[in-house]
Amino acid sequence: MQPTPVRVARLTDPAGPADGTRVLVERLWPRGASRTVVLDGWYRQLAPSDELRTWYGHDPARFAEFADRYRAELGEPDRLAALSRLRDLAAGGPLTLLTASTTPPLSPAAVLADVLTAAP
Repeated sequence: MQPTPVRVARLTDPAGPADGTRVLVERLWPRGASRTVVLDGWYRQLAPSDELRTWYGHDPARFAEFADRYRAELGEPDRLAALSRLRDLAAGGPLTLLTASTTPPLSPAAVLADVLTAAP
């Protein structure tokens, strides 16, 4: 059986037929983003903590350590329930995690996609 595709896209990218369920995984609504964006959910509780996000600062040299710290945060009890709901969505078909980052491959959404597609 093929694993369900989980992809990462910018919130401003137009919705496409292969997107499946589109969910935003940012703590705050991105500045300047229209509220008319097509999305199926908003998982604020899965965003990294403010402390971690500030420390990372989207510095590519810190991404590996950021990813490790973020994975640890995703193991917290209040985040596990939201992560489980996201896994259920992914099991139902394609899932697109939306981010405000200008570099989606180095965003928290990319780490989250990796977590969702990793073998349990």
